[in-house]
Amino acid sequence: MITEKIATHLEKIYTSKQDLDQANQLFTDLLEKYATKEFTENPAIDQSNAYLITYGDSFQNGNEKGLKVLREVVQTYLDDSITDVHLLPMFPFTSDDGFSVTDYLTINRALGDWDDIKKLAQKKRLMYDFVANHMSAKSEWFKKFLNNDIGFEQSFVEYQEEFDTTNVTRPRTSPLFHEYSTDKGEKKKVWTTFSDDQVDVNPKDPIMLARLSEVLLEYTFRGASSIRLDAIGFLWKDSGTTCMHLPKTHEIVKMWRTLLNHFSPNTQIITETNVPHKENISYLGDGHNEANQVYQFPLPPLVLFSFIQENTQKLAEWASTIHALSDEATFFNFLASHDGIGMRPVEGILDDTERETIVERVLNNQGKVSYKSNPDGSQTVYELNINYGDALRSSEDTDQLAAKKLIAAHNILLSFVGVPAIYYHSIFGSRGDLQGVEESGINRRINRQKIETKQLATELDIDSYRKTVYEGITRLLKERQNYEAFSPYGEQEVLHLDEQVFALKRTAKDGSEIISLTNVTGTEKIVEGLNGINVLTQTEVDNNFRLAPYGIAWIKVGEQQ
Repeated sequence: MITEKIATHLEKIYTSKQDLDQANQLFTDLLEKYATKEFTENPAIDQSNAYLITYGDSFQNGNEKGLKVLREVVQTYLDDSITDVHLLPMFPFTSDDGFSVTDYLTINRALGDWDDIKKLAQKKRLMYDFVANHMSAKSEWFKKFLNNDIGFEQSFVEYQEEFDTTNVTRPRTSPLFHEYSTDKGEKKKVWTTFSDDQVDVNPKDPIMLARLSEVLLEYTFRGASSIRLDAIGFLWKDSGTTCMHLPKTHEIVKMWRTLLNHFSPNTQIITETNVPHKENISYLGDGHNEANQVYQFPLPPLVLFSFIQENTQKLAEWASTIHALSDEATFFNFLASHDGIGMRPVEGILDDTERETIVERVLNNQGKVSYKSNPDGSQTVYELNINYGDALRSSEDTDQLAAKKLIAAHNILLSFVGVPAIYYHSIFGSRGDLQGVEESGINRRINRQKIETKQLATELDIDSYRKTVYEGITRLLKERQNYEAFSPYGEQEVLHLDEQVFALKRTAKDGSEIISLTNVTGTEKIVEGLNGINVLTQTEVDNNFRLAPYGIAWIKVGEQQ
């Protein structure tokens, strides 16, 4: 019974009998409310699945609503290569390009409405962004909290003098608490992990946890095949701790998995935790009971480092430790996103000097660096803000060479165990928006520029960089769908053939194999000891296979023409 399963989770979340009794009643009511609703049945994911990461208004065409334009772009350019669309927050907001949500269940009017979402969902599976840790300081929920409205008295995390924040992990340098005025002119001091416009919700309040859980169910009911839990690691706060990845945060994710398994099996819960690898993969639980996918955060900096150094040793060593945990748990693989290239995930993988090598490349290529505050008062690099294709470039690279690098980097992404996700600026070969950073003062704007569809159509014809990148990546996406060896739950094995060639063997359940090769250097490499067919060119591979500068290959082992 689902009621008993949820009650078991709640017993681990609430220690107070009063809170537990209230939570059980609230969730019993919630389950009854959704018991009669018909949820969409989602098929299991396989090697055909690939996500496009985009805002609802990343593409523009005059005064047309963003979601309508997005649907047209996907149908025109990505219909047979992309199966899933990750819609970054599509709700009304006040800052942070959507991540200060004012209303979880209303579509931003500039984008369209729920009918536009429904039309997009008829063509593609959709991932909704659930900004579960915080809301806008101008949201109605927060206003009700400030004014002590019934049911909202404890909905956000208020300052308590006895609460020890000494060890709190911060991703920002801004103050942890900010003061807000009530209608009566009184002040409330509230926890703000990310900014003064992003106030942290309080799941210790059973009413708020039930309210958040209803948002999750409503997203699924309204067409979400995947739900991204933004910044979920910060959700629960306990005095004296880091307030990161606490057991009750994990228990809430497990409870949400139980809810979705009941109402809409195969809906993917994807946790976003930009932290060192061991902490990140803890959200996969035992492989069956927590997140379905976790963001593969070390991949972007390690792939970039491999191309900068023209050496794959660090990437190969780390990749050798990565395996699908079960037939239900895997990785959300990406190179670029709306945020920057996180540097915390490579702590313990790259040393200080190696990380500084990446920082220097980004700064030399006109990128930006964002910092975080540490408990001891120091600051360290949190993320690097740059277009991923720009980060890969050397000063002497032509556009054609730079395009080959970006395609080669995505070959590693598409070969890795898990599900690939490609940012809209990467698949369409965009460059960094330096003007956007200068005008806004926001580092992340360097990779968030909106694309005019008429300009895109023209440049895909006349701009060799855009055209080469788009055709190269979409070709790989389409070809990838044909090989079960690329299953998100399949095995992977790093082959140590040459430190300048990343070689990854993927194996299907039926035993069929694909060996993916990526040359991370500007010189031809000879790879020895392989035999089969390069399925990307349909040519035979012998014992001395020549791999062009930044060349790629998928070798079907044992096959001959």
